[in-house]
Amino acid sequence: MYPPITKPERHITNQEDKLANLLQKGSIDKASTKSSGAEVPSVEDVYSLVLSSLEDAKAEQIQPINISEKSSIGDYMIIASGRSHRHVGAIADLLLRDLKDAQVKTPRVEGQQNGDWVLIDIGDIIVHLFRPEVREFYNLEKMWMLPVASQPGMSNSNKPN
Repeated sequence: MYPPITKPERHITNQEDKLANLLQKGSIDKASTKSSGAEVPSVEDVYSLVLSSLEDAKAEQIQPINISEKSSIGDYMIIASGRSHRHVGAIADLLLRDLKDAQVKTPRVEGQQNGDWVLIDIGDIIVHLFRPEVREFYNLEKMWMLPVASQPGMSNSNKPN
């Protein structure tokens, strides 16, 4: 369903299993989950965690986009919808809780109180959560899913990093 980064993993249903899965894969060592000097999970682990969390929160139309070749702002952008202001806020809350439980650095969050468009910047992964009308209006997928070579006004010499 989503573009794989690593081998497919089983669907994880709760936070303890998500953290246990990261511990088992060696992304986070057991001692670091109890200390302040926590080891940072890999981008692939965070990517899998975000997708799993969005599915658990019943986010709709989850669209992961690899932006590593198009921009230096990150490696992946994940766009998803919630049915209402409240649903968008609940999706964001669950994702932030799951990231905290997995010892992922504190993400930057914008728009959570409004609930129309919540942006969660996790560093190499950027998550956009929209109400359907707002998502349709901004249509970020159209912009970010264009092939690099076909972006208007870009020659090979001045492509973004």
